[in-house]
Amino acid sequence: MESDEGKEKPVVFDISSLDTYLLLRFFISVLSEKAWQDMGLRVKPGTDKAEKDMLKAKTAIDSIEFLINTLEPQLQEDEKKSLTNLLADLKINFAGQIK
Repeated sequence: MESDEGKEKPVVFDISSLDTYLLLRFFISVLSEKAWQDMGLRVKPGTDKAEKDMLKAKTAIDSIEFLINTLEPQLQEDEKKSLTNLLADLKINFAGQIK
């Protein structure tokens, strides 16, 4: 029988305790990674291949745009520029992949 001594317990973090604006930034990060994956430009975790699903990629990009617009009044100028650049990169790559 194994002992629990020396084993670290997993840390549980309740993301609902985060500030709403922090959560929106987190969602942008997650959705941007999904958009890259769904455009077939990044390998999906747990696989060794990239797969395209452009409808999902478009949904992720549109959602990111909405979240950025919602967050805009709360953003510092450098963060606004960074998120605007992220959105532009996603849209440009989407257009290139849809051809």
